This record gives sequence, structure tokens and C-alpha cells, in this order.
Amino acid sequence: MSVKTYANAIRDVLAEEMRRDPEVFLMGEDIAKQGGIFGCTRGLLEEFGEDRVRNTPISENTFVGAGVGAASVGMRPVVELMYMDFLYLAMDQVLNQAAKIRYMFGGKVKVPLVIRGQQGIGRGNGAQHSQSVESMMMNIPGIKVVCPSTPADAAGLLRTAIRDDNPVLFFEHKALYATKGEVPDDREFAVPFGKAEIVREGKDATIVANFLYRGKSLEAAELLAKEGISAELIDPRTLVPLDIDTIAASVKKTGRLVTVHEAHKNMGWGTEVAAQVTEKVFAYLDAPPERVGSKMCSLPFNLGLENAVVPQVADIVTAVKKTLYKA
Repeated sequence: MSVKTYANAIRDVLAEEMRRDPEVFLMGEDIAKQGGIFGCTRGLLEEFGEDRVRNTPISENTFVGAGVGAASVGMRPVVELMYMDFLYLAMDQVLNQAAKIRYMFGGKVKVPLVIRGQQGIGRGNGAQHSQSVESMMMNIPGIKVVCPSTPADAAGLLRTAIRDDNPVLFFEHKALYATKGEVPDDREFAVPFGKAEIVREGKDATIVANFLYRGKSLEAAELLAKEGISAELIDPRTLVPLDIDTIAASVKKTGRLVTVHEAHKNMGWGTEVAAQVTEKVFAYLDAPPERVGSKMCSLPFNLGLENAVVPQVADIVTAVKKTLYKA
């Protein structure tokens, strides 16, 4: 095991996979000499050269499309978006090309494309650079949606993504890049898609959370424990595929569900989790599921106002207590 930051875990896997497979190459804005906006490609230009670490123009639709084409003819591109908010600029390539090519060609053409980049709050980046857009991408058949919350998951899930023969949207959180954690030194270490992690065991309520809200939910669980309430915490890790079985099994035990995310509460991924759990284990629910998410407004530049829009630890505590009829 080595202790690494979230950013360095990503960088190291990119380097290891590029050494392992000459078909892996990188494209994105300012990823070469600058090493990307958070340093996730720092030093890779010097090792692999300009053919495999390619700076792109400021045209997301163009270079994502180039990635789709390269993947379709046998290469394994990893395309970095400076902000995942900019996925919207490349939606035709993502929605109508990357997601559908393998289906439309009857499986004869693979599209091993990874689109990765950062999103989320924490730096006062405002309405166009602080969004959480992963929920919207869950509604595209043919696309896998990955959301690592720790350095180990960032490493293990990225390795799985690069080796997958299907397009993967790999979401990273800007406020997590400097966080540290243990990462296995094994260069074959991989975390399978569709396998949630039970972060904390409990018996009174199930909390499902990711990214920053994994940590905030742990804080909430510790506060609840002081009041004699035992909360189980699950990090789904991937939203497509979604490990609903692990979540449902937890809810069968606890009888209560709270979903927590930074994305907007309205139609956020927590809504889908709540719906699927209700379909699968309705008879075991002792209270309606509670959803915790951001308010339905654009994110402000001002950090104080930003914090007023997104959920806080107290909101998670209140939601859990509400399922116990104690709020």
C-alpha cells in the first residue's frame, strides 16, 4: 500500500496503463506541458511524447468526437474535459455516437473511450463550472457512469474504465484531488463496476452517498451515533451499472433509506435509487425514503451562498431522523 492523493492516484494509473498498452493515449485542454488543471497528467508528456499526450483546441465537441473515432478503430483514448460541465458541448458525440455505435453495428465495433474530468463545488467557480451532472448521464443507454470518492477507488475504477470496451464517463470531484488515502501498489488492482461499498455498518437507517457527501454522511452518522441512532453508509461508486442489490439488502435490514448527493435533489440520482429500492423491498420500508440534494437553482460564485444551496451535515442528520419520526 502507498498513501496517495486522489489526483496522484489518477495520474499513476494513467501512466501505468499507457506503459502496459500502447493503444492508450490522452487528449484534452492543457494536459501536456501544464499537466491538466489539477495536475492529473503532470509529467506524462515527458515520458510518452506528443503523440500520446495531445493538447486540444477549446472545442469539446470536436475532440470528444475524435476520441469516439479513435476508439472505434481500436485505440483506447482517455479524453479529459477541463470541467465536466462542458459535457453539454459534446452531447451529440456522447449521446448519439459513443453510446450507440456498438449497438448500431451489432457489437462488431467496440468503443473503449474514457471521458474524465472534474466537477462540483468548493472553489466558488460559479454556475457554469461547479455543477454535478452525473445524474443526467444515467439516462443514456450504452454509457457507464463512474463516481470515485477515494484515492483507492479513483485508481481501481479508472483502471477498470480504461480496460472496458464501452464508453465510460469518469467523474472526479475537484474538492477531493488533495485528499489522501491508501492505494494498493498492485498494477493490476481494479475495482469492478456495479459493486457498491458498505463504508459503515448500521441497523437503524441506510444512507447512500458519494463524492464529498460520503465524508459528510460519515460525520452525520457519528453525530447520530451519539444519540443512539445507528446509520449504515453505502457508497455506490458507479451509478451505471448501479448495485441496487447491496442497497436493497441494507434497507431490508434497516427499514429506512436516505439518499445524499451534491447534484440537484430534483431528478437527482438519489431519486432513482429511492424508486428502485421501493420497487424491490417496499414491504420492508418503515418510512418513506428521504432525498437530500442541492436546491433547484444555479450555483453562486460566493462560497457562503454556495453552501446555502448545497446540503450540509445537519441536513443529513435531519433526514435520517425524519425517517425515524424524530425530526
